[in-house]
Amino acid sequence: MAKSGKKYQEAVAKLDKQNGFALDEALQLVKETAYAKFDETVEVAIKLGVNPKHADQIVRGSVVLPKGLGRKVKVLVFAKGEKEKEALSAGADFVGSDDLIEKIVGGWLDFDKAVATPDVMSSVSKLGKILGPRGLMPNPKTGTVTFDLAKAITDLKAGRVDFRVDKAGIIHTPIGKVSFDIEGLKENAIALIEALAKLKPASSKGQYFRGLTLSSTMGPGIKVNIAEVTSMLS
Repeated sequence: MAKSGKKYQEAVAKLDKQNGFALDEALQLVKETAYAKFDETVEVAIKLGVNPKHADQIVRGSVVLPKGLGRKVKVLVFAKGEKEKEALSAGADFVGSDDLIEKIVGGWLDFDKAVATPDVMSSVSKLGKILGPRGLMPNPKTGTVTFDLAKAITDLKAGRVDFRVDKAGIIHTPIGKVSFDIEGLKENAIALIEALAKLKPASSKGQYFRGLTLSSTMGPGIKVNIAEVTSMLS
């Protein structure tokens, strides 16, 4: 088994794994234990009290992070006619239909988010096996299949993140960069948790928020006191 690097071990040494930290403390530790030379992404993993094997307990949705993601988001839009012009005016980086589909089939994936108008989804659906596993497939449940392209593009550029619970009942998503201040990261984290709270399935019994861990791209996981966080919810 490969040993962890020296910098990673030094970062882990700062943590008390037995205790869950207050959100502010955990975010400070994320910043302190980030050791890469680039501006690492701050990521959150939230364990939910759901069973994704049941269709009515699959939690998915999106939220616009108040402080954004700290990076440029390249948005691709599948559209035709006047909607192409609308997408370009709204700031889309790539706009087209059959031409973009062929390009993607050929292996091109130089974009971060994809949006489509409903009238072209029959053609876009053939990309399901390519875009689906990468979380790039337009979906009406996340607002990325819509005729309101201006809103969708603006939200994505502003820092909207899409999320879906995995097979283990965990939500994974970025909430910003290590270079963000504590308050900015905290505001983004609370916005995500509030969005998840509103999506609690009626069939989910018992404690809904079971655990929360923060980390930077290369740093160790830091356990957060989930009770302290949920007490902040409005």
